Amino acid sequence: MSRAVPRPRKALALVAGAAALAAPLALAVPPALAAPPVPAAPASGAETDSGTGTYTVTPLRFTVRAGGRSCAVDADLYRPAGVDAARPAPAVLATNGFGGSKSDGSTDAIGKAFAARGYVGLVYSGLGFGKSGCLISLDDPEIDGRVAARLVDFLAGSLAADDGTRADFVTQDGADDPRVGMIGGSYGGAVQLAAASVDRRIDALVPLITWNDLAYSLAPNAADRATPGVFKWQWANGFYLMGEGQPLLVPSLDPSRINSLGCLHFVSDACDTVRLLNSGRYPKAETEKMLAYARSVSPVSYVDRITAPTLLVQGQADTLFTLNEARATYDRLRERGVDAGMIWQSWGHSGGQRPGELDFTKGDLEGSYVGRRVLGWFDRHLRKDPTADTGPAFAWFRDWRGDYGTASRVPALSQRLYLSGDGKLVDNRTKVARGSRWYSNWLFPTSHSESSLAGMIGLADRRPYDTPGTHLGWTSAPLTAPVDLVGAPKATLKVVSPATERVQESGDASDKLVLFAKLYDIAPDGTKTLVNRLVAPVRVPDVTRPFTVELPAVVHRYETGHRLELVIAASDTAYAGNRGVKPVTVVSAPEDTGTLELPLVQGRVG
Repeated sequence: MSRAVPRPRKALALVAGAAALAAPLALAVPPALAAPPVPAAPASGAETDSGTGTYTVTPLRFTVRAGGRSCAVDADLYRPAGVDAARPAPAVLATNGFGGSKSDGSTDAIGKAFAARGYVGLVYSGLGFGKSGCLISLDDPEIDGRVAARLVDFLAGSLAADDGTRADFVTQDGADDPRVGMIGGSYGGAVQLAAASVDRRIDALVPLITWNDLAYSLAPNAADRATPGVFKWQWANGFYLMGEGQPLLVPSLDPSRINSLGCLHFVSDACDTVRLLNSGRYPKAETEKMLAYARSVSPVSYVDRITAPTLLVQGQADTLFTLNEARATYDRLRERGVDAGMIWQSWGHSGGQRPGELDFTKGDLEGSYVGRRVLGWFDRHLRKDPTADTGPAFAWFRDWRGDYGTASRVPALSQRLYLSGDGKLVDNRTKVARGSRWYSNWLFPTSHSESSLAGMIGLADRRPYDTPGTHLGWTSAPLTAPVDLVGAPKATLKVVSPATERVQESGDASDKLVLFAKLYDIAPDGTKTLVNRLVAPVRVPDVTRPFTVELPAVVHRYETGHRLELVIAASDTAYAGNRGVKPVTVVSAPEDTGTLELPLVQGRVG
């Protein structure tokens, strides 16, 4: 839920009082996700020359009803020179990522970038952030979405700002129907989908690095969305602390920003969700309530109400909101016939910025592939330019070439490998050796993929590792030619765990078996790379039955001489783990063994 543009990571600490009032686990505020120092607000009507075009910036305040409260929305209006009632222009609406405001470096850069290119810009601080009031409600369509719709009313000319300002210079498609698109990243990405689900006047969306299902984002289960997943405790608690600390980070006496001492700055359901996940116990009734709430504020629950053309941009380096999240939203939009495109860029919440990639703060949208795609998307759907190039349906960044591959659809699974009893990953069932192997978890994590906490406070992270005896791996033969993988691999597994079988029907999902699946690249010298540090957390629905795991989608080239290794591990430092010790055995035979399916666009394994 960070800002759309990565910023340099530097330490930022909250005062002890904020930690005491906030999260169950006291964590430092993620500096890369928080707002930088706020620059002085531009004087109303001050003219700015961007080098591309001139525009004025006018601070505005709106008083709206949201979640049963009356609260202020702090905004800036960017008006290009020459735009007036006789010569209107389409508008772009944007808001900040989690912890930011209208004035942070990446959010106000959106207003500047589009105003310089002739669009009217309206950039605002989301509810609970900056100088906007009300509680943080996780981009709830009935709260945050409705507030965005009120700002669309302003762009339509039917709503005045508190000082009486009206917008009579935005292109209209009909009475009370302005030509408007939305763009923004993470928290500022999901709000677009929420707004479009309640307001069909919005003409185009460009959500960057955002979520499809918060239940999956914060407690993913890569095997079964109906079974509670594995708590992503570092990311979740970092954001929770940042949100609860907002009244101290941005001092305000506005009573609409305060809930109660037990849940200071979020809506109560959000606090209840984090507390249940931190408890480590998932009784059926409480868990069902938690899952229902998390999904109610997620596109997974309302995407069927969205009709606006949508260009989804997701980051390959993102352990918070993986590529799978954008894929889920994209697939559903396309199934319904909505005009949708998807780009997998390099950078996400976990870093990964490459030279020449989209960076609004530099203002050079034409200089990056994604920037050109965004401009084309808005030119087609907002300026109604039939010659504007909106690009292919799907594109992905290839770090080994420094460019983008494109296709009319996301690559399908194209090769199946088999898990042999001797630890090999083979390309034919007849090559599977009979055998069984086992591992066991310890009472503390013994595998490491990534530390979101380290990244949040600017520390170097350790290399991924797995402790012997607490994981199993299956390794391919060295590749005879490069193999390019684009998409989400799938593994079908069957495990034996009597200790789990005895308790898994207790009525508390925390008694089920937890494991982590991941795919390594092993170089000829033995160096192992966990691509973008991504893992697939699994809470096994039933250890007496086979289950299928959807691994995180990746874009990666396995070079000649390298090997692929599928690993299942008992734990991971970034996630909650098993309750108690639960040994696991995996049995393989030619007629009955696990499989790994790969979406390959070049080459084959074996």
